[in-house]
Amino acid sequence: MELDPAEMTKVSNRLKRAQGQLAAVVRMLDEGRECEDIVTQLSAVSRALDRAGFAIIASGMRQCLIQEDEGGEPGTLDVAKLEKLFLSLA
Repeated sequence: MELDPAEMTKVSNRLKRAQGQLAAVVRMLDEGRECEDIVTQLSAVSRALDRAGFAIIASGMRQCLIQEDEGGEPGTLDVAKLEKLFLSLA
């Protein structure tokens, strides 16, 4: 299944921002910053990664639902596989 390039551009941008936030967390640790500040930034990174993962899964679900198989029928959605992907982000 191919993911929507426009949606993946947004996800890629989100991941790049998260990468910058993570670098800031490492820098904060190296500088000996306050625990509360570090945990706040780390929480933001975690949320950004989770949202990126869910956006990828949601895009994949949409593609599965609109994609037709070789016979012209709507594509099938592997619910067990999607559930496993969602739970991997929990």
